Amino acid sequence: MIQLTAPSNDSAIHFGDFELHWNGEKQQLSLYHFETKQPLWSTIPQQGWICASHKEDTFDESRGYFFLKQRSLGSTSAQTVDSIERSDNDNQVVLSGHLQGSSKCSYRMYISAIDDKQIQLRVELDDSSNLNHIQLCFSTAPDNQIFGFGEQLTYLNLKGRSFLILSQEPGIGRGVQPLTWMMNTFFKAGGGWNCSNAPAPYFLTSDGQAFCLENDEPSYFDLSEPTTVDVDVFSNVLTARVFFGRNPKELVESYTRYCGRMAEPPKWLDNGAVVGMQGGTDAVLKTLGRLQSANAAIAGFWLQDWVGARTTSIGKQLWWNWELDKNRYPNWEGLLQTLHQQSMVALTYLNPFVVDVSEREGVRRNLYREAIDNGYVIKRQDGSVYQIMNTSFSAALLDLTVADCRVWIKEVMKEKLLKLNVHGWMADFGEALPFDAVLSDGSDPLTYHNRYPVEWAKLNREAIQEAGKEGEILFFNRAGYTGSTRHSTMFWMGDQLTSWSQYDGIKGAVIGLMSSGLSGISLNHGDIGGYISTNAPKIPFNIPFIGYARKPELLKRWIEMYAFTAMFRTHEGNQPTRHIQVDSNEDVLKQFAFFSRVYKELAPYRRGLFREAAEQGLPVVRHPWLVYPNDPESLNLRWQFYMGDDVLVAPVLDPKTSVVSVYFPKGTWRRLSIGEDVESEGEWREVDAPLGNPAVYFAAQSEHVELFKDIKTRWDTDLVYHP
Repeated sequence: MIQLTAPSNDSAIHFGDFELHWNGEKQQLSLYHFETKQPLWSTIPQQGWICASHKEDTFDESRGYFFLKQRSLGSTSAQTVDSIERSDNDNQVVLSGHLQGSSKCSYRMYISAIDDKQIQLRVELDDSSNLNHIQLCFSTAPDNQIFGFGEQLTYLNLKGRSFLILSQEPGIGRGVQPLTWMMNTFFKAGGGWNCSNAPAPYFLTSDGQAFCLENDEPSYFDLSEPTTVDVDVFSNVLTARVFFGRNPKELVESYTRYCGRMAEPPKWLDNGAVVGMQGGTDAVLKTLGRLQSANAAIAGFWLQDWVGARTTSIGKQLWWNWELDKNRYPNWEGLLQTLHQQSMVALTYLNPFVVDVSEREGVRRNLYREAIDNGYVIKRQDGSVYQIMNTSFSAALLDLTVADCRVWIKEVMKEKLLKLNVHGWMADFGEALPFDAVLSDGSDPLTYHNRYPVEWAKLNREAIQEAGKEGEILFFNRAGYTGSTRHSTMFWMGDQLTSWSQYDGIKGAVIGLMSSGLSGISLNHGDIGGYISTNAPKIPFNIPFIGYARKPELLKRWIEMYAFTAMFRTHEGNQPTRHIQVDSNEDVLKQFAFFSRVYKELAPYRRGLFREAAEQGLPVVRHPWLVYPNDPESLNLRWQFYMGDDVLVAPVLDPKTSVVSVYFPKGTWRRLSIGEDVESEGEWREVDAPLGNPAVYFAAQSEHVELFKDIKTRWDTDLVYHP
């Protein structure tokens, strides 16, 4: 508890569209919207809200995972408020005072109206202090739920939990045992429930509070106490925003006004599935023939091995030297012409690493050597190249603080990707900047680490714009932080385990879609069927329940669910020969082809959702509370979601199950697939959902009802699928 010494008199200051209240009796600071009197943010009565500390922070890195060790060297425990006054700017109030304890300093807190929906809070410490952490403590209602924090993959309501906000590899297992224990013990790669590629220091609550940090530095949120939010920022300056909104949609709109909104994807995405595969020209043409024989709707082929493949400890990976492997893909132009003639496109793969290919035959440019010779990669303290281990090989990470490096890699994109007439790529990675690296412009990695994935997305978007391809090209990234949505054209949720688990699997994918949507990531999707396959180790001893591989039932349920997301894309996975693929047998192929057509049929409705994302920041996949904020039951839902406001999706998320519990808000709900309609007063129903016939409903009052009726009519005719 932070001791507080502050004025005993009451005061109220109107600034912009907001009002600051100081209650002398309660010793409490509160912020309100001036017209509605809606409370937006308040401190805890009789308690200080700012303290500072000096900590030694050590981050150990292993393959993109980070392990934090901290040692406290001093802190403050008491706060004084010496003055509260309006500044010369009518939109700003300034508080000043002192922080005291084993360490001490003075502080100033600036409270500014940014616009009619946003207040900025900025806390600055006395420059002479050596304090490097600021802690901001404020109140929250004991019975509310707290959502957001970017893409969270295990829990929607984070109330009662504590976690670090740091972009990093999420881990293999993330709590699935004993796999996570094994991966952490032997490889430091198991991660945990709170690890995320794309976190954000942002939340919104069920009672209408919304808050985010502007800081790029890591931060730690402690929500373990029912009435307290405790934020620790690894900096001597804390900058935050508080948002106004009358309902959760308005809060998301307010937040995305700050963090940026995602543009509408290219129109070619409406044509169907994006098929991820490897193997070369002949393999693509063979797969194309199989998919066409099943009448699949295909928008494009994502050919991640366009640069050539290599065998590593986790399976098949790529040669990270960004030029076409002409031996693997002979007659590239002819392949693309074949695709384009059928309204299909090709996509490839890219990341911010380069590897040495000096011993590889047929290489025309060694981008690794070019980058090192020109000083375009991050360094170690001794000036040597910082080699980062990825699975079983090392790679150099581009230094995006070097202006010439940014120009160089964008020219590589234009020359090696866009001139190949591709229409997009996976912009992979971005989370691995080590904290002991040296950056060319002198930036502190503590500040730049979370900023790196934002700059990586920005750089990809700039290359597209400079080439005059805006609106034609789609890149999808997994790493992100506050501001990534301003530049990204699509997110994907990284590498899920091929399991049914909430920690790492299909259930976690549902949580990830909804949490990211509440956090401004409006366009998101994932690998159909999951990505990670693991082998049960024989040495040092055999551990049961370690081996995972994609099975037909899991793949089919994932297919059904992802047909109602922003992008419908397959991935062969890290061990393609162990995973069942969408064309491995006729039964799975039939289901995949069927739902690719469902995805295509929904294009007019989904295109409207894309516009809402661009104009309002609203997600394609929506948590039920976002759609029905006044229905108390929707607040607690976890395993069903909405596509927009009109399509209710309740996926089957457990094996050997053909019935799902669905909550229907008040109204008339028409089954989009084969099954009964529902008249509801706001109630739960048990719904049959055998494979191939998921529990998907549309609102009878929807303005898109004719489109949905058309799909429903054809579900049992030209869209027929009988498992």
